[in-house]
Amino acid sequence: MQKTILITGASSGFGAMTARALAGAGHTVYASMRDPLARGGVAAAEMEKFARDEGLALKPIALDVTSDASAEAAVRLILSEAGQLDVLIHNAGHMGFGPTEAFLPEQLAQLYDVNVVGTQRVNRAALPHMRSLGRGQMIWVGSSSTRGGTPPFLAPYFAAKAGMDALAQSYALELARFGIETTIVVPGAFTKGTEHFHNAAAPTDAERAGAYWSGPYAGVDQQALKGLAALEPADADPADIAAAIVDLVAMPWGNRPLRVHVDPSDDGAAIVNGVADRVRAQLLERIGLADLLHPKA
Repeated sequence: MQKTILITGASSGFGAMTARALAGAGHTVYASMRDPLARGGVAAAEMEKFARDEGLALKPIALDVTSDASAEAAVRLILSEAGQLDVLIHNAGHMGFGPTEAFLPEQLAQLYDVNVVGTQRVNRAALPHMRSLGRGQMIWVGSSSTRGGTPPFLAPYFAAKAGMDALAQSYALELARFGIETTIVVPGAFTKGTEHFHNAAAPTDAERAGAYWSGPYAGVDQQALKGLAALEPADADPADIAAAIVDLVAMPWGNRPLRVHVDPSDDGAAIVNGVADRVRAQLLERIGLADLLHPKA
């Protein structure tokens, strides 16, 4: 069944791959970008060309997740053109890499704004409509770092993704009685095939960072990155994230899982999440709210 889908952070990486894959599966996809004109508008132009060449309903639109007005305007545009919004995919995110102490508090706040608070802005714009439909789907693109093995120098990103994961779990319970299903897609550390690590923000306080890079942690940054890359199988493909999301959208309503792990390196997140999610379900059963674990029409 054709659905209208909004995905954030679709200019590159997982977002761009997923937008193309969903449109190829027959859906109407609004691929949002912070600024479609950024870097000469190449990303938006390439997506528009792909849509024309393939005859797909794929449209890049502006949506800056750090702006309430931008989120509201994007949702209004979708509703005016498509009439409804069936699936919302939270994919926008940004990474920071470096000694945690060297990141200014303002930098952490900015990373939280993109990775966590941005999802709240888009939810507040989209959910009144989605709740009125009585059925819908929300997908959050998380990270295995929230509960898997975690190397050093990625703390701001890991902390932000953990916050997003916690928010997603609460939303899952609070939207179930409105018929909205929630799934958290958990990618592993794909070090190739995206610009995620390449575009990571560096800490602003160079003096404090230098105390690490020229001190006892000299070379640990490269060791961590090379170690992660070595764990990744040669055939690891970030397009598998897009394929997993296409499968989720195609599943019958009421049968979608809370989590889907796509982690070729197998860092242990699936095991830890399995235990945590079971404990969560048991608590809801003990307090008489087990029905929130499953959406209602």
